[in-house]
Amino acid sequence: MPHDGQDMTLNQNPVLADLLSLTAAALPAVDDIVARAKNSVRALVTDGERISGKLIEENQTAAHGLAWLATYQQALQQMQNWAVRLQEQGKFGEVEQLIHQIAFGEYLWQIYGGIPMSQGEIMRLQDIGLTQDDARALMQPAVMTLTQSGNTQAARMRLVTLMQEQSANITVGASGLDDELEMIREQFRRFSIERVEPDAHDWHLKDELIPLEIIDEMAEMGVFGLTIPEEYGGFGLTKASMCVVSEELSRGYIGVGSLATRSEIAAELILCGGTEEQKQKWLPGLASAEILPTAVFTEPNTGSDLGSLRTRAVKKGDDWEVTGNKTWITHATRTHVMTMLARTDPGTTDYRGLSMFLAEKTSGTEEDPFPTPGMTGGEIEVLGYRGMKEYELAFDGFAIKGENLLGNETGKGFKQLMQTFESARIQTAARAVGVAQSALDVGMQYAQDRKQFGKSLIEFPRVGGKLAMMAVEIMVARQLTYFSADEKDNDRRCDLEAGMAKLLGARIAWACADNALQIHGGNGFALEYKVSRILCDARILNIFEGAAEIQAQVIARRLLD
Repeated sequence: MPHDGQDMTLNQNPVLADLLSLTAAALPAVDDIVARAKNSVRALVTDGERISGKLIEENQTAAHGLAWLATYQQALQQMQNWAVRLQEQGKFGEVEQLIHQIAFGEYLWQIYGGIPMSQGEIMRLQDIGLTQDDARALMQPAVMTLTQSGNTQAARMRLVTLMQEQSANITVGASGLDDELEMIREQFRRFSIERVEPDAHDWHLKDELIPLEIIDEMAEMGVFGLTIPEEYGGFGLTKASMCVVSEELSRGYIGVGSLATRSEIAAELILCGGTEEQKQKWLPGLASAEILPTAVFTEPNTGSDLGSLRTRAVKKGDDWEVTGNKTWITHATRTHVMTMLARTDPGTTDYRGLSMFLAEKTSGTEEDPFPTPGMTGGEIEVLGYRGMKEYELAFDGFAIKGENLLGNETGKGFKQLMQTFESARIQTAARAVGVAQSALDVGMQYAQDRKQFGKSLIEFPRVGGKLAMMAVEIMVARQLTYFSADEKDNDRRCDLEAGMAKLLGARIAWACADNALQIHGGNGFALEYKVSRILCDARILNIFEGAAEIQAQVIARRLLD
């Protein structure tokens, strides 16, 4: 058995010879343990012949643990698919081999010994109701070889050496996407470097809105109409292209990457639930950014429990009048339309009485942020994710035209919103990859430049190892995200896969940001360094578009149904 002082690359390590056969042989053991876990958790949460929501809540650790375990299973499967594709294309080089073996070595060990659901919550197999005998099912030769020899200090340091030699590459390792998508990546990487990164930290520190000229330039590049069909003024491109654009823009600054997602969510709502007249009216303007949207869903004291929303919309002749309060509304001031969820049936207390509106408003200014009658608001000061700002809004007799009830149907709002969740979570996963990549960018640059004890920080194994693991986990999150996008592009249900990509991507972004700040040492705690912003921006990813706990709950329920 090679020791840690020896290289662990495919070409040099006889133990890991024929790496892809080895990793393929490890997957059935993971499938087996997930199947055992499903049976165990299902027994805990079944009442009679039905899965009980009450029992899932009572056994939340086990249910959420199953969600994380299945997410790791899917992540490893997609890494295997990525590696096989690259080998077939002749692109499975040493960097890719190292990423692949480290990912399998680490994630297999975590499956056996404990998966971090958060910093202080480690999911172990016994938490799901599995026994030591169940755990021994993982002790297959391929798994044991990979856990012993996959993720070693030597492998990590070799990877970080290659990362320095290939620093001109946009991604660490081949992404696995086609040339057209890589050309899109290059275009938006250049835009981020030239137009976003030089000013992003100032926008953050001064809590400024992203300049309108940046939005105009993004519009010219087609960002806001990327996936809108051509007949409605868009480009009709894939969700995979949206992932690449979101990733590279968020790598520059998450606020810029998230600007496009506002339009994506609004367009998805209209495409899925709108009438043809509504599509003709709104989609071309969204595609050109002449119309900037904001999502108005959350209310004080409701959080993720959207079914309990209380904001009321009352019919007034042909139109509607809204009264109530909303919170955590992103980019609320200078937008032109609000996708608003409100209760149209006062006799209901759940999702069945909710309707979706395309509520027109006047774009505000700094001096007069909310000029529309019946609407007032105030800014919520936040740690990060500042470029669009967050607001609380109050509505008192706010008017909405009758023609702007989405789909011209009441009571369909929650269902219409649910139809957008797949795309929204794929987007968020892509943004997480971008933020994680920005953490790697600044962490690596600092580790190369900073000298301590006569050498660069990157030469110390624990610093180099942190950077290597960032690169590995970014690729894992990237492949899971691209897989979800591909499922969506092929009209296959992918709420489970999108949820997994978001769940894992958000955790990885936070880990990368935290490690990048640690590499900076005391300087990382100084506001003047970009990594302080990246840490704040990364933190929101575990909360919006479904908090990690809610996301795990949704995944668990889908797995058990």
